[in-house]
Amino acid sequence: MNGAGRQDDHPVIRSIRNSPVASVVSDPWQPENPIIVANDAFSALTGYRRDEIVGRNCKFLAGEHTEPWLTHRIKDSIARHQPVLVEIMNYKRDRTPFRNAVLVVPLFDEHDRLQYFLGSQVELPFDALACSQTRHERAVSMVKRLSRRQREILQLVADGRRSKQIAWTLHLSEETVKMHRSLMLAKLDSATTADAVRIAVEAGL
Repeated sequence: MNGAGRQDDHPVIRSIRNSPVASVVSDPWQPENPIIVANDAFSALTGYRRDEIVGRNCKFLAGEHTEPWLTHRIKDSIARHQPVLVEIMNYKRDRTPFRNAVLVVPLFDEHDRLQYFLGSQVELPFDALACSQTRHERAVSMVKRLSRRQREILQLVADGRRSKQIAWTLHLSEETVKMHRSLMLAKLDSATTADAVRIAVEAGL
């Protein structure tokens, strides 16, 4: 993976390396919030090589029929440092259009300062309304499997918080948080934290 020297200092960033979900990480402290990390799944989805991705803002996926109001919703959520999930028209390298379920989540450091943004993408059928409802219902069902404590931890993970911050917020030891997070991932059948975050946002947490 390419990117800046800080690219591996957040657990969610490390978790996307082998994720089957197309994912990128951007650096809001650089002009235009450029991508600094892109996994192989993102290249496979979009057709762009990694050297064509890193250093650019994700808006390069936009095209003629990209919905401007959805682009605005993403920009507004980024400005407010809040997670957002939209289904938007994007374009691959060969300009093939595709419906893209885009999730953007802020990631914070141990001092609760914004550090990165995680973006993940899932290609949808063009008739995606029923598919979207099905994913929401599935995500809600999966979250209901979790204990109250695991749901609290999932919510904080989806908000971009680290284990140390979660431990402080919930008045738990960091070891206890890590134990609950491991159980949470198993119940959600998620291979990575990034996958769990997408489930959380799809469920409406």
